Amino acid sequence: MLLAAGLGTRLRPITETIPKPLVPVAGIPLIERVIGSARAEGAKRFAANAHYRADQVLAHFGGLLKVNREDTLLGTGGGVKAALPMLHSDPFFVMNTDAFWPEGADTPLARMQAKRENEDQIVLLCVQPSRASGFSRSHDFCLDPFGRITLDYGAPVIYAGVALLGKNLFADTPDGEFSLNLLFERALEEENLLGVTLDAPWFHVGDAEGLAAAEKALSA
Repeated sequence: MLLAAGLGTRLRPITETIPKPLVPVAGIPLIERVIGSARAEGAKRFAANAHYRADQVLAHFGGLLKVNREDTLLGTGGGVKAALPMLHSDPFFVMNTDAFWPEGADTPLARMQAKRENEDQIVLLCVQPSRASGFSRSHDFCLDPFGRITLDYGAPVIYAGVALLGKNLFADTPDGEFSLNLLFERALEEENLLGVTLDAPWFHVGDAEGLAAAEKALSA
């Protein structure tokens, strides 16, 4: 499930004419870089949500990708919930389309699948701050020696924009707009939030500075 509905306001003026997922990074659209890394690990089926300049997202894929068009923004959680009927797999990956690692540089999705042991667990892809580009905060969470995500114990890590979760977790969530953070916080409280560390450089393209840093690194 590719999250592709955002407005991309921090990437203006580029996003005044194209949606953020189609912004090229060293000649390749962001969403294609994300798809490429997933395909490198054997992923074959993709779905996405779209809102801002949704026609361009639909035209880009020409019917080759299932797209749930949102009339109003539903947030990361609401967007996934609305698209659940389009998703065949359970559990499934949710991937942001403004962050990526070089295709084939690591195989974290397989490790995330191996880490999940029951349907109440959520596994997040994490990255060490020293390997992250285009990220302003020091860290999001900590990862303890057993692979559990905590707020204050273990190695500082950044959420790298990929989550593995099951459909059952959406059973009692709100209708309409909400954030995936709601599910993450519940799992954290129940010690069901796990993490896997990315062993590759990670690029977050949230603004013009992040875009420039990613292009410089990829062209080096």
